[in-house]
Amino acid sequence: MGSGNCVDMKHYVLVHGVCHGAWSWYKLKPLLESAGHQVTVLDLAASGSNMKKIEDVDTFLEYSEPLLELLATLPPNEKVILVGHSLGGLNIALAMDKFPDKVAVGVFLTAVIPDIEHKPSYVLEKYIESTPMENWLESELSQRGKKSIIVFGHKFLSNKLYQACSVEDRELAKILLRPGSFFIEDLSKQKNFSKQGYGSVPLAFIVCTEDLAIPLKFQHWMIQNVGINVDVQEIKGADHTAMLSKPQQLCDSLLHIAIKYAGIH
Repeated sequence: MGSGNCVDMKHYVLVHGVCHGAWSWYKLKPLLESAGHQVTVLDLAASGSNMKKIEDVDTFLEYSEPLLELLATLPPNEKVILVGHSLGGLNIALAMDKFPDKVAVGVFLTAVIPDIEHKPSYVLEKYIESTPMENWLESELSQRGKKSIIVFGHKFLSNKLYQACSVEDRELAKILLRPGSFFIEDLSKQKNFSKQGYGSVPLAFIVCTEDLAIPLKFQHWMIQNVGINVDVQEIKGADHTAMLSKPQQLCDSLLHIAIKYAGIH
């Protein structure tokens, strides 16, 4: 790649949601790379091909370790565009809180976006309060030790998460999804994210209009609740997994955000 292209190259770090893994970005990664950018995808603890079991991951910090280790090893002065999907919003918020100087912008893809006024669990608690049990369909919720574990059912996956996706993507998810946790019990005991850390990084939110897992109304409530200016993009027709149902539109949104926030470093 010529030096002219390298100047404009951005580094995207893509963080998956609960029960998912790095595999969920398989359509988006080559699109961003073909536009000349560096893309890193990773598996959080007990996710994707990570060998840990969710029962053995005790805290949200431990769950987030692969992401925190990545940011800790970035070269000096390098800033990434950090993208979190769904529960991954809390992982990137934690990462921004610890490494604010390593993140050019935090992008929440229909993701849990916390504030700095409440506990990290606050938005999740509001989400669960607003979601009737029947919405989870046949998904299994159980208590294991100090945390609750969720296993997405196939009907929930097809009707609430992947309803705008291809049948092939739904089958892929059925094979690769693993049990996960929202870690609410642990997050409710942690300190608020700080103004100096998480609160100092520019934020963007990508709204997915046909999301049936985190409905449009709740997406807008989260954006208003943050209490600071958030750059809002929208992908029409996208379900909860926009990286699978609308990958090109998501790529375009991320490129637009990069131009705005990720200057030459």
